[in-house]
Amino acid sequence: MSSRSNISVELQYQEFLEEVITFTLCTIISCVFLFINGTMLSTLRSKSVFRDTCRYILLFNLHLKNTAQLIVTQVLFLLAVGRVKITYAVCGTITTMANLTAGISPLTLVIMTLERYVAVCYPLRHASIVNIKNTVVAIIAAWAVSTLNNVTRNLFLIEYPYEKFGKVLMKDYCTNIGWIPDSLCDDYDRAYNAVVFVSASITVISSYTGVVIAAKAASTDKASALKARKTLLLHLVQLFLSLAYTLYYPLLSALAKTVQRIVFVWVQNVIYVLFIVLPRCLTSLIYGLRDQTVRPVLLHYLFCRWKLSVEPATC
Repeated sequence: MSSRSNISVELQYQEFLEEVITFTLCTIISCVFLFINGTMLSTLRSKSVFRDTCRYILLFNLHLKNTAQLIVTQVLFLLAVGRVKITYAVCGTITTMANLTAGISPLTLVIMTLERYVAVCYPLRHASIVNIKNTVVAIIAAWAVSTLNNVTRNLFLIEYPYEKFGKVLMKDYCTNIGWIPDSLCDDYDRAYNAVVFVSASITVISSYTGVVIAAKAASTDKASALKARKTLLLHLVQLFLSLAYTLYYPLLSALAKTVQRIVFVWVQNVIYVLFIVLPRCLTSLIYGLRDQTVRPVLLHYLFCRWKLSVEPATC
């Protein structure tokens, strides 16, 4: 009995140590990426050329969404690793914020795609079509669509007793699955995500085709068309990266039923970094370092902040 007890204690200690290590590593990675995203947001508000250009306004909205989503998902991750049980109401608030910010990415990418398409195919009308007023309206519309989607999802809660959500603790850690345990909601999520990503993919691919055709015309700026083609391909990559968020919880649910808890904890952390954290940061790195106007300002802010404690006068 004593040997079995010792083995059990060692296994518990090993499991605890592994969870602490993975928790620490994932938290450090998230903090680093949050630092990069925050620097990118500061960069896009630092100069008038960024604040008054529609393309950079859209890029700021995309980064703001990514930063907010990374913060919310990190909160959910910490609650899950710490095995902290919260009420249904608190969980619903957090997961709704996560879903709201996640739904903005494909819609914003569609708007950015159409902006590049108009810039190349209709350069003379670009200034009248893509102006600050229309850009702000498009951003508000994207947030409104994502908000409406979340309101619709929460309507599936009507059949449950309302007093349950304010006081009763959840049986497990907070997830979309635990928050709304309804197969109809799962079907709705799959249908909505399919419609959004198919529509967004068609828009990006159609715009890319239009730019390619326009590039063959003698009147089109070849350099501008080539740059737009690369940008649209980048939008398509970002679209699939944003799709990764929708695969996170289904994968965890499938793994939880097939693997041991120790293995599940490790896999959960790897999936979290690959599907949640990394896509949120790649946007800042790819767009920030690729854009010749943003890159020098972003690098200046990054290195300036790293050296701020050593050489405050130089920044």
